[in-house]
Amino acid sequence: MGASGDLAPLAHLALALVGEGQCTHEERARPSAEALAAVGLRPVVLEAKEGLALINGTQLMTAMAGLALAEAWRLARTADVTGALTLDALKGTDVAFDPRIHAARPHPGQAASARNLRKLLAGSPIRESHRDCGKVQDAYTLRCMPQVHGAVRDALEFVTRTLTIEINAATDNPMVFAESGELLSGGNFHGEPVAMAADLLAIAVAELGAISERRTERLINPALSGLPAFLTPEGGIQSGLMIAHVTAAALASENKVLAHPASVDSIPTSANKEDHVSMGVTAAAKAVRAVANTRRILAIEAIAACQALEFLRPLETSPALRAAYARVRGTVPAYDTDRVLSPEIEAVAAVVSEGTLAHDAASVCGTLE
Repeated sequence: MGASGDLAPLAHLALALVGEGQCTHEERARPSAEALAAVGLRPVVLEAKEGLALINGTQLMTAMAGLALAEAWRLARTADVTGALTLDALKGTDVAFDPRIHAARPHPGQAASARNLRKLLAGSPIRESHRDCGKVQDAYTLRCMPQVHGAVRDALEFVTRTLTIEINAATDNPMVFAESGELLSGGNFHGEPVAMAADLLAIAVAELGAISERRTERLINPALSGLPAFLTPEGGIQSGLMIAHVTAAALASENKVLAHPASVDSIPTSANKEDHVSMGVTAAAKAVRAVANTRRILAIEAIAACQALEFLRPLETSPALRAAYARVRGTVPAYDTDRVLSPEIEAVAAVVSEGTLAHDAASVCGTLE
């Protein structure tokens, strides 16, 4: 509950340290004393104050949120890549990423995303093929990528600052100040800063997933794309990527629930002494799940965008996006007939999670922010 810190979960961890309870050793649960002995360790003998110091802090919620944040940054870079792939596959324009537009509204994340998109799309023969067409502007999911992806980046910057402070902070209680010999009782164990940051993290990655799912819809919908329905060469016989998009839509909708903040909740405990709690672990757990959902949504967009590019041949996308395309195609082949999609979505999701898709594109166009 993030009331007296992550008291109960950290107590379970501390049990293993002192040889009590159970832990996992060689992929099976066993008594902690046996597991410690098996690896040549002895239980720690705690001295005054040390037991409380081990359990009276925010380490669990901070660790969970920190791991989710690390992947969220990789997802933010990857979203620029999958979005650029989609824009080129739909014969969109890069005019909306002109630096003058973003200098007039100088949010740092917005400018960074626009710079990424310009790099990723530079030198695309597909872009040149329709430069003088009559279309004025693209749909928001394409045109407003810097504004949406950028807002996500700015949110992640806030979360990064908050968790960096927390990781390097003392969250114990009471606090021992050796210099003056004083023992002061306070409330650094209260997880509110981390809880709010984790809630914002879930909201941010939910938005990455929401805009990505809408781009996938534009790819598979022939009324919006001008491409074969569901990106299959045999419409009416083959389902193509219809259910892949349904999966993305389901995950995006689940993220809407996960984006509801946990930190606004509170329930008193400990005879009403702990009368306001942060629910920080709940917030962090939601963020972890939202990140996992968005990882898969971006993977589905990457698969769909690369499939859309097959219908534009012999035209090719930009050199940087060709590198991303090659990574996807090295993981899943182009679709010609229906086949089981879930293993392929999971395989591309692993590439997205690791940041490999963005890394490959950056190896051609330079560092992606």
